Amino acid sequence: MSASVAVYRDIYTEDRFRQTYGTEDQSRGRERLRDRLAQRCSCSQVDCLHLLKKRLPVCSWLPKYKIKKWLLGDIIAGLTVGIVHIPQGTFAVLSLMTGSVVEQLVPIPLGLNSSSPEGAELEAQRIGVASAVAFLSGIMMLCMCGLQLGFLSTYLSEPIVKAFTSAAAFHVTVSQLQSMLGLRLPRYAGVFSLFKTLASVIENVPHTNLAELVISLLCLAVLVPVKEVNSHFRERLSTPIPMEIITVIIATGITYAFSLDSKYDIQIVGHIPAGFPEPRLPALETVPEIAGDTVAITLVAYAVSVSLAMIYADKHGYSIDPNQELLAHGISNTVSSLFTCFPNSATLATTNILESAGGHTQLAGLFTSLVVLIVLLLIGPLFYFLPKAVLACINVTSLRQMFLLFQDLPDLWRISKIDFMVWLVTWLSVVVLNVDLGLAIGVVFSMMTVICRTQRASCSVLGRAANTEIYRSINNHNKCYEVPGVKILTYNGPIYYGNRSFFKADVAQLLGLTPERIRSQEKALKAIEKREREAISSVEQGVTDSSFSSKNVLFRSEMAEGEVQAVLIDCSSVIFVDVAGARLFIQMCMECQKIGVRIYLANCNESVLKILTSSGLMNYMNPQHIFVTIHDAVVYIQQQREKPPENNTTVWV
Repeated sequence: MSASVAVYRDIYTEDRFRQTYGTEDQSRGRERLRDRLAQRCSCSQVDCLHLLKKRLPVCSWLPKYKIKKWLLGDIIAGLTVGIVHIPQGTFAVLSLMTGSVVEQLVPIPLGLNSSSPEGAELEAQRIGVASAVAFLSGIMMLCMCGLQLGFLSTYLSEPIVKAFTSAAAFHVTVSQLQSMLGLRLPRYAGVFSLFKTLASVIENVPHTNLAELVISLLCLAVLVPVKEVNSHFRERLSTPIPMEIITVIIATGITYAFSLDSKYDIQIVGHIPAGFPEPRLPALETVPEIAGDTVAITLVAYAVSVSLAMIYADKHGYSIDPNQELLAHGISNTVSSLFTCFPNSATLATTNILESAGGHTQLAGLFTSLVVLIVLLLIGPLFYFLPKAVLACINVTSLRQMFLLFQDLPDLWRISKIDFMVWLVTWLSVVVLNVDLGLAIGVVFSMMTVICRTQRASCSVLGRAANTEIYRSINNHNKCYEVPGVKILTYNGPIYYGNRSFFKADVAQLLGLTPERIRSQEKALKAIEKREREAISSVEQGVTDSSFSSKNVLFRSEMAEGEVQAVLIDCSSVIFVDVAGARLFIQMCMECQKIGVRIYLANCNESVLKILTSSGLMNYMNPQHIFVTIHDAVVYIQQQREKPPENNTTVWV
């Protein structure tokens, strides 16, 4: 036996529903607002503890740290990332953007000896400019955090994030090709930089250092299979095989033992400055000149960091706070700029290395920092003979997951072709143009798809499923039938200045409201009213004309049966209405009145109803024609047609 539902209640207009069940008055609303503000401004031990955990996440996860399960993975991952960090910059694209700013302000003259006093002075100026970029970027991020602009990350939809990171991985991979082939080529930045780099690499392939090519092939032959083993047997391995550390140690030892750098001209890391840098102010006098470029650098750094955070949060089932990301990167950039550092962000390669090497928590970052600190203070010379080709191979193989994002495309095409186009446009823009410009194009294109979807939202006719209060589109459900004399319309989107003309055209088409029909119906209605007045006049004069009366009644009944007498608009999917949309409702009411059709509304949310009421719509339609549900309105309309209105109208389903 199937379950059933039986309902017997009064018909509810919006006004009657409020009178019956009540609404929050303005004074109560103000009191609740005051209470919320007072709660926000209050300071208690609980509030302080909550703020501390929110701004210092370590206070939340450290007490729950699982030493036996996580510590070994964090140590290995931290050591691996630390070793990779020693000779590298953070994010290759961000480094290129910063280098471009430095080159514009402090170019290096041709033939200048870097070891000369003039060269040392010029290098100090370049470091000052790079530090100034980091300082200004940090200040911008802190300001964005203070203004709570972390919500901007919501415009980075999932297709944008995945396409952006995948395309950025291509930039990183191409930038590593010259190190893998042993080529010494200039770095390119700006539009078409990827293709410029590729063209330069292809042009110089004949000059490939065969020794470095062999080293690269051997590293790839070892790293790729081990990565696959770590991926496939992750559940069985207590910690992933630390092949990156093993490769670095072996490659450094072989290069030193056989003097590969001098025999085969292999590029090695070379001298690493020892000691901790002394704090000093960046070149703040250059701030006006670098401000424009720093805005782009800041946005790219934030976009990369938040995108990676979103990907791994989704993968491992936790959430992130975008404003906290701004605060962390803002402090990091501001403080590090005082120690001759350039802008930093999360990076594709090292993030993937950290995750694939078994990192579980932020404690891995502590071990990474310790490695870099120890290298700076003590053991930097031990990495003197580390081949750059090995580091390039580690970076490239760590990007495996970013390239696997292409596997999502078939499913994305099947689920949403619009999201597929967002993914494709973003990816092509980032690859073909540049990271910052490509990201901007992806976001704008994604926003345009949203605007276009709201502009061309569907307007359809609803029908009632027999013996139910359920109403569905008659185009999609062949057993839903229109209510006689009532046209029920639903619109799946907001009604605002951008789509009001489309909404009006759809309604006019569904109702057949052509100018010719409006004029003819208006004439017919006036004719009926004239005959009614003549009939009343004849009755007052004591004259009866049964034939005239019957003809008049017949004319009105034919109009009632052949034409729509009521239009009911379901507003359940109308999330908001602006002034232009409200005026369109007034215009529709006036046009429908001309042809003797009444407008009814149902399922209006509070904000929509407030705007419609404030715009003066109630001057053109009866406030009692706004109902809580579609079925309330339909039953009311049917009862009005069958008999005079009664006070105890009810709904029976």
